Amino acid sequence: MPSFNVIPTFNPCIHFVGFKGNEYNSAVKIWGNPDFYHRVHDLRAQAEFMKNDIVIFANGTENKFTPYTFDDSKVF
Repeated sequence: MPSFNVIPTFNPCIHFVGFKGNEYNSAVKIWGNPDFYHRVHDLRAQAEFMKNDIVIFANGTENKFTPYTFDDSKVF
């Protein structure tokens, strides 16, 4: 009989923030392909960061937070 008291576990997601060109390729070599890519460090990106996720910032991006939201979904 199945147990209904099981707590689901989730693998952490990898987020790349602000990577372009060769920086992106270098990060992929180290971390693998990201689950999420964010062009800028904004409120939309922060809303997608979960407790155990791994967030990798391009050089200096962590200090360049913008209050303006960029809609990444319109680009793809």
